[in-house]
Amino acid sequence: MAEAEESDEFEAAVELRSVLVAAELHGQRLDRALSELLPEFSRSYLQQLIESGRVDVNALTVRKSSLRVKAADVVRIELRPTPQSQAFMPQTMDLQIAFEDPHILVINKPAGLVVHPAPGNWSGTLLNGLLAYDKSIALVPRAGIVHRLDKDTSGLMVVARSRPVMDQLVRAIAEREVSRLYLAVGQRSWQGLARQTVEAAIGRDPRNRLRMAAVDLDKQSGKTAKTDFAVLANSQAGCLVRCTLHTGRTHQIRVHMASLGHPLVSDAVYGGAVDPSISRQALHAARLSFLHPVTGQSMVFDASPPDDFVRLLRNWGLRYNPETWAQNP
Repeated sequence: MAEAEESDEFEAAVELRSVLVAAELHGQRLDRALSELLPEFSRSYLQQLIESGRVDVNALTVRKSSLRVKAADVVRIELRPTPQSQAFMPQTMDLQIAFEDPHILVINKPAGLVVHPAPGNWSGTLLNGLLAYDKSIALVPRAGIVHRLDKDTSGLMVVARSRPVMDQLVRAIAEREVSRLYLAVGQRSWQGLARQTVEAAIGRDPRNRLRMAAVDLDKQSGKTAKTDFAVLANSQAGCLVRCTLHTGRTHQIRVHMASLGHPLVSDAVYGGAVDPSISRQALHAARLSFLHPVTGQSMVFDASPPDDFVRLLRNWGLRYNPETWAQNP
């Protein structure tokens, strides 16, 4: 058996199990046979264990899922966490909680924090932190996360603490009863009307599958998207813009700002030049408002821009009034 590589904290989770290959499984692939013998585990999980040297057949370590087993083979498997299997494990972290009650949490997410586990980020996500903060939230799909922010976008998110509340919030977002206002800094001085609305469907960029793009739904798959923009401050270098989401598509504000010729500062994915003041796209979810899903009370939350965003504004000669920025300019 290959030497363990996981950290000591996972050692207690290791389980050694031996199974005998039944006659009806003779000649089957090892991964398929194991999925029959250990139906509680997914085939992909078992394949990962095989490929990482956690499986012996007749006391010999194998690393090929395609190995054909024989009747009466003894398979010994070391069941231990993989990155994917750890994705929904609690991890204590310093969450910035703007509000909480028995039904919801409002989180002020820092830039750099991934919201949900995904390839390349199987741990250390907001979801992991939520599971550690509130054990009961494990009973709620996706730990109560009803909307997301990009990894490098800072600001406010609401999280449900029960399934009925989650269903209510999902419905409210779908019916556009949740208001989400963002602050963004775009490249170049704003030209034209101070208030503009962009209605442009968003889908995968056919030239780069890692990007999204404004697309023509008659020619390409995508989803309708609408964003309102209002200029709050302008300078020769760039513009401070308030963005109001009507839909919540992937990278929506980033794509729509780029379509207007004002890609976000330091958003290299969509053409924004990197500025030393800020090492991520200049986008902050500054206001979140909705009716409480249980009490019906009007809830409004504001989050001041973080230090890197404020530094960029100062360096670019952009000013805004935190008391009035959310009002109609």
